[in-house]
Amino acid sequence: MDNYKEFLLILSSAGIVGFIAIVFVIRWVLYYQGGLAWDGKLAEFNWHPLLNICGFIFLQGLAIIVYRLPWSWKYSKLTMKFLHATLNLLAFISAVVATVAVFDFHNDAGIPNMYSLHSWLGLTAVLLYALQLVLGVGVYLMPFTPVSWRAAFMPIHTYGGLLLFGSVLATALMGITEKLIFSLSTDPKYKDLPPQAIFVNTLGVLLVIFGALIFWIATRQSWKRPTEQFLHTLHSERGSEVESKVGPALSQLSDGAEGEEALGEVRRRINKIDDQVN
Repeated sequence: MDNYKEFLLILSSAGIVGFIAIVFVIRWVLYYQGGLAWDGKLAEFNWHPLLNICGFIFLQGLAIIVYRLPWSWKYSKLTMKFLHATLNLLAFISAVVATVAVFDFHNDAGIPNMYSLHSWLGLTAVLLYALQLVLGVGVYLMPFTPVSWRAAFMPIHTYGGLLLFGSVLATALMGITEKLIFSLSTDPKYKDLPPQAIFVNTLGVLLVIFGALIFWIATRQSWKRPTEQFLHTLHSERGSEVESKVGPALSQLSDGAEGEEALGEVRRRINKIDDQVN
């Protein structure tokens, strides 16, 4: 992998920031908001921010970058597809339970549903995420799907995933701000910046940093997982030309730093050949 140390630094930072954000939201709902329960009261509502941040944001972020982890490249692409789909499914389940919790709380308390921008964007994100999940499984995990369909759908799938992740982050920031405004409507008020406001505002900053790091990892082409199908196509279509230029680097692949360096050399040579042909 090119810039391997930079990748490890960004990945570690994302993991640390994401973990701290999870600790913050747990602290918020347990200490400031009265804990967790499933009784239609405020404690049931608290599942909403907890599951959305731990599941819909953190697990979705992991699902986005799972293909970029170089130590996972020794596993087949199909195995990684199942892992990617599993993480997304867990994120979706978390989002559904979180949505049920807030609707149940609103209905029990006589609070109207779906009146705020946060609720509009939140429900839209959940529905589109379900569509993204169904299409992803149908196109990439069903063996009868034509390869041409998979190739044509890939840009849409990739863009849709990043767009949804950004939308969920933005919706979460709206939600925690809205919750603070309601929770701190009397003394102390939100505008006076009491400890809870500072704490939850910091949680919002952590979510933004986590999202920025995930976006950075997901958009670096030099950190993209090498495509086995692409390598196979190059060998079959370009024959001896590819074999003579890529073959020596492939023969050097092994575990550890030498394997990573050789893999980076394969990528550079493939890209160079591809540029020459196109």
